[in-house]
Amino acid sequence: MKFINAIDGFIAKLENILIIILLSLMVIISFLQVILRNLFETGILWADPFLRYVVLWIAFIGASLATREDRHINIDVFARLLPPGLRKFSSAITNFFASVVCLLLLRASIDFVKMEIDFPSVVFLGLKNWMLELIIPIGFGLMSLRFLFRAVKVVFIKNIF
Repeated sequence: MKFINAIDGFIAKLENILIIILLSLMVIISFLQVILRNLFETGILWADPFLRYVVLWIAFIGASLATREDRHINIDVFARLLPPGLRKFSSAITNFFASVVCLLLLRASIDFVKMEIDFPSVVFLGLKNWMLELIIPIGFGLMSLRFLFRAVKVVFIKNIF
């Protein structure tokens, strides 16, 4: 279990650093863009597509962190009505099912990126669209891993069986 926690903690540290960097860049570029447009009637050509992709990256990294902290969107009305033993079992099954769903979305997103590789377009600064869309399969992969970690922790740490 220590190994799983160590991996999860390391990934979380990287995600936190990346989110801070991306959010800072987003605020700075947005501010510059507003100033340049309003005061100098010019702008940064690549700023708008850059900001769109930064939002995508922040969303997937944030979703992965939310999954780690069990703060993702969930519906637990029925789980609250269950006795504690069944609640733990339900949590393990739900996390495992969510992991499988994320794996299916991972597979679909890999296919999407493959199609983008076949028909690339330069978005800005020489970066191709598929390079910036790699966060989609990475994000679903991380979420799947995190849901699986949560399922394993519920089964082995909380002794539901």
